[in-house]
Amino acid sequence: MAIDYSLYLVADTASAFGRDLPALVASAVEGGVTVVQLRSKALPLRDLLGLAAWIKGPLDKAGVPLLINDRADVALACGAAGVHLGQDDLPLPEARLILGAERVIGVSVNTLEEALGAERAGADYVGLGPVFPTSTKETRLAVVGPEGVARLKAALTIPVVAIGGITAANAPSLARAGADGIAVVSAILGAADARRAARELREAFAGR
Repeated sequence: MAIDYSLYLVADTASAFGRDLPALVASAVEGGVTVVQLRSKALPLRDLLGLAAWIKGPLDKAGVPLLINDRADVALACGAAGVHLGQDDLPLPEARLILGAERVIGVSVNTLEEALGAERAGADYVGLGPVFPTSTKETRLAVVGPEGVARLKAALTIPVVAIGGITAANAPSLARAGADGIAVVSAILGAADARRAARELREAFAGR
């Protein structure tokens, strides 16, 4: 499945801070988001599946694919385009057995070694981060910067999506480094106007 990763929204339920997440996602898509990942570490499985189905309907109409964080079973059950896996989540080969060859599987990476391993295992893309310091997600991982993006792009044949601390101000540096897309959480979910924030990020990454 071909996906435009240029503006990738991680729709994290905790980062919506009680606001209407489906409405935020819809506004962000109007502003130019090209792919959405639904992430929740707290919702019961039944509620996560219901939320995924609720978000997916409008995304289907807009032609924007939905990915599910970690839960290959939820991705399969709701008909999502695929799943995104962390380093401690379900191993990629097992996720592929569940989802089949036609669905997308992305993997979070922080090092070149992790990225090469993900590509060898059959990942469709990698999410590299943090590229800049971020307070959205607690992590002790090293900040890789645009230089890390450039190193991965030189070594991999699959798309590289940058994540972590990305704003409209620093997005152009990631485009210059060769990133296939930028993934954000709070830059959109925490904005007063999700549509405007998405548009500004999309334009910044595109160099406009």
